[in-house]
Amino acid sequence: MYCIQTQQLSYRFGADMVLDSLELEVPLGSICGFLGANGAGKTTTLRLLLGLLKRQSGAIRLFGACLEDDRIGILRRVGAMIESPSFYDHLTAAENLRLLQIVHRCPRQRIDEALELVGLAHTGRKRTAHFSLGMKQRLGIAVALLHEPELLILDEPTNGLDPNGIVEIRKLLQRLNRERGLTILVSSHLLAEIEKLATHVCILDRGRLVFQGPMQVLQERQRQARGIMLRTGDNTSAARLLVAEGIDHHHHDGALRLPALEPGATAALNRTLVAAGVDVHEIALLRNDLEHIFMGMVEGRE
Repeated sequence: MYCIQTQQLSYRFGADMVLDSLELEVPLGSICGFLGANGAGKTTTLRLLLGLLKRQSGAIRLFGACLEDDRIGILRRVGAMIESPSFYDHLTAAENLRLLQIVHRCPRQRIDEALELVGLAHTGRKRTAHFSLGMKQRLGIAVALLHEPELLILDEPTNGLDPNGIVEIRKLLQRLNRERGLTILVSSHLLAEIEKLATHVCILDRGRLVFQGPMQVLQERQRQARGIMLRTGDNTSAARLLVAEGIDHHHHDGALRLPALEPGATAALNRTLVAAGVDVHEIALLRNDLEHIFMGMVEGRE
């Protein structure tokens, strides 16, 4: 079952097509990384899902129900942090949450529970004006969690954080997903971080999806893209030996590109080349990380 579905969702700002027939599917119980360059349409998509922008065409379904059929009832089940969170700087974390607890009409005990969840229970009388950026990001997530949502939508939750802060947010989201079954849609441009966090991925380019599916599928593409770069003193002779050994190859930038080989096969190839009088200058394993896969998908649409 899908927690989020869109059908033919399109959106224009004037003459500019920001989203073009978006068919987004986020499985229930997943952590879905929503990837795309600046201007790809990520934030517009999130605003449409939350009813912050009026839908122009297409359909939006959350928890299997059409958003427009019961907008208030459906959005009560959703928590969100879009862009940088805002607070009353002269109030404490608990006092800020108290104001929203009244709005949400949820039990007062949820304030302490939400602060405990995000690791801010110790802040006491400290005003949010004196919070670090990481603390403010965690307080923003506490606001989103206050009414115990089933779906959490986050726009760049680690933006501006140092490496330690990024790890803290990642562990928090994974714990919420694992222990509370929370479905999480997280927009980000940090590809390496999404690879560590997400179970599913959606990649958006200029308003259109170029990939969506389990992280394992993307990682399999990454594995298949691995290979070996071979530099020799005589690439012509080396290529003839590769043909004789039945090894596929092609010339690239003054080197030979081969598929990934087992360690023993790589060592044997090196011995064969040296025995044939071919000087081997370099044998390097090529690993395509998520960024290379992402750029290949985007550049393929030029």
